[in-house]
Amino acid sequence: MSGYIGSGPYCFTNSLAMMLGPNAPAPSVIETLTGSPFGVQLIAGTLPLFDPYGWDPDLGLDAAIDLLGVRCERTDGGTPDEALGRLRAACADGPVLAGPVDMGLLLYHPGTPTTAGGDHFVQVLAVDGDTVLLHDPHGHPYATLPTADFAAAWEATSVTYTDAPFVMRAGFVRERDVTVAEALRDSLPGALRWLAGRDDLAMPPGSLGGAAAVEALASQVAEGLAPGIRAMVAGFGVRVGARRLGDAAACLDLIGLTDCAAALNQQARILGGLQHPLVTGDDRTLETGLRQLAPTYERLRAELSTAVGP
Repeated sequence: MSGYIGSGPYCFTNSLAMMLGPNAPAPSVIETLTGSPFGVQLIAGTLPLFDPYGWDPDLGLDAAIDLLGVRCERTDGGTPDEALGRLRAACADGPVLAGPVDMGLLLYHPGTPTTAGGDHFVQVLAVDGDTVLLHDPHGHPYATLPTADFAAAWEATSVTYTDAPFVMRAGFVRERDVTVAEALRDSLPGALRWLAGRDDLAMPPGSLGGAAAVEALASQVAEGLAPGIRAMVAGFGVRVGARRLGDAAACLDLIGLTDCAAALNQQARILGGLQHPLVTGDDRTLETGLRQLAPTYERLRAELSTAVGP
């Protein structure tokens, strides 16, 4: 099984890895611990994301942090000035994980401001006077922004999965020593819950998960996929989804779950293969690929259920 190494939209994972420092596990492990590879969702029946029904990065970060034996202080809210004061004080003791932020308002990115930026996470290094210094895992080390501009992005008013502005995590402390293998094994019941479909998380009407989500997306392709959805899936969805699945396959293979790893690798290959038809407009091939992908989520759930046991 050949793993992928290269660029990709792993913003919260890479930000957490930076926060954990030289003893951080590989980003592939962190991403798997967030639970993101274990499902697919179609939000409000229209927005496809290759992560579990009801999942979001904020939930994923909390899960990974706990599984790795680490604690931190998560805070949010307040006015922009209050939030910047909180950030300034926290940075005096070390870096801070900030996010979600509105990527379209990070004005050092070419082409900004834009309403099509999406959610993002960064590591803030310092607030010096009226300037925020940060590491942006989307290819911008030591980027700077005026504090007012950073606050506008950090307010994250366009990010639908959180009602709280100015979310940050600081004061990371290791509470217990956990090996990579232990963390991965401890994550399996949560992964199985995601695959089975959680009903304890609020979702917009019409939302779907698992095979039903993929079948519905395939039907949208057959009827004519909306240009905005096509652009999002081609620019983000397939890239991050296929990488997550491949990374999870490698992680589960590492702990001896070869059947689960094989199921995840099958998903990664099918999903990664959708990039070309998405971009070229070969919708017949795209629809066929999606209908091949749909039943693999139940296969993975069954394999993982066997591995986890009663």
